[in-house]
Amino acid sequence: MRILLTNDDGIFAPGLAAIYKQLIHLGEVLVVAPADSQSGASHAVTFFEPLACAKADIAGLFSGHAVYGSPADCVKLAVRQLHPEPIDLVVAGINNGANVGINVYYSGTVAAAMEGAFLGIPSLALSLAAEREMDFDSAADYGIEVLEKLGPLEPHDVINVNIPLLSRGEPKGVRVVPQATSGFHEYYIPQGDAEAKTLFQLAGGGHRQEPLPVDTTALAEGFITVTPLRPDMTDHEKADRMKRRLSRDGL
Repeated sequence: MRILLTNDDGIFAPGLAAIYKQLIHLGEVLVVAPADSQSGASHAVTFFEPLACAKADIAGLFSGHAVYGSPADCVKLAVRQLHPEPIDLVVAGINNGANVGINVYYSGTVAAAMEGAFLGIPSLALSLAAEREMDFDSAADYGIEVLEKLGPLEPHDVINVNIPLLSRGEPKGVRVVPQATSGFHEYYIPQGDAEAKTLFQLAGGGHRQEPLPVDTTALAEGFITVTPLRPDMTDHEKADRMKRRLSRDGL
């Protein structure tokens, strides 16, 4: 198995090194990751300027490519140029902080996995809930266990896996849950003027509650969450209703 490993925290991030040490037991691991942090980059790609790339050696653990671009750039460049041989799996992570709820849309980690799916490669995004002391090695153990239990993934699959706060002990189990969409309790804090511009710092608390079990609530309860995502954002049920309505109106 040939595995492409990337992230959005940068090629020197400890989470990437932790999951690399586990993935090498499954096959050949190719590392192509951002040269620096791209957290919150979402699915940005570089269009209007050349994409810089340099080889990087990480403390003797692995050699890879550091890309001066986004996580999606990394996957696209790796598959189209750097590694033309077929890639069997894309793994993005381990991210420093959970990617659940609407964070899925902002996440460079999830975007990297989604880019793999766009290219027909099954992909996994792996994140660990943030706290002061991050136990990435244990998170990697749990992540690999989940990956192996999922079995062979299909082309275009995107699986979003989140590990709960490990300072509270072992996870209570694994739950397959949908993505929450209610968002956060958010607000902006004015911070004064800078060169006649007013500064606003985004801040906020936890996620809003939802009536059904979702990734945000299950993670907070101490479960590993598994959420299958889809690269096709079409609401097919609504599209079918629209087709029927328009056909009745003779359009």
